[in-house]
Amino acid sequence: MFSKYLRLGLTAVLMGLSIWQFIEVEIGNGIMWLLLAGIVLFTYFRNERILQAFWFLRKNDMGKAQKALDHIKNPEGSLIKGQLAYYYMLQGMIVSNTNLGKAESFLRKALKTGLRQKHDQAMAKLQLAGCALAKRRKREAQILLTDVKKLDTRGMLSDQVKMLKQQMKRI
Repeated sequence: MFSKYLRLGLTAVLMGLSIWQFIEVEIGNGIMWLLLAGIVLFTYFRNERILQAFWFLRKNDMGKAQKALDHIKNPEGSLIKGQLAYYYMLQGMIVSNTNLGKAESFLRKALKTGLRQKHDQAMAKLQLAGCALAKRRKREAQILLTDVKKLDTRGMLSDQVKMLKQQMKRI
């Protein structure tokens, strides 16, 4: 796992090589170095391990998703702020099956760090509401569910909200 500064430095070196090849009228080599610089720059903004974890989570394979996230040794040092928020969200979603306290702290860190998309914020708050309900904190779960309704503009999470409200009536 490369640090974010090493990725930027490598991008700068590859861009320099590309410019040098264009000056030397080696257009094909210049294009190749430019594409390599683009790939390295892409991995600065979109971490490959987080993309893998999202893929495995979508396939409902929690073990492989956890392994992909475990390959990120120093998340604060190697991820930018947006990636760090999604790292915490993924960790919270995966850990929620085994350890609610740890999952709650990860999800709160994700919301505090700043998830970009409204539906991702809604998903994190829905998970937090589930954790609060499991710990019998009904008032906090209600507040989180109202936030989920506000953030979920497309209604993708309405079924899950209804299920949590049904469970809330039992408590």
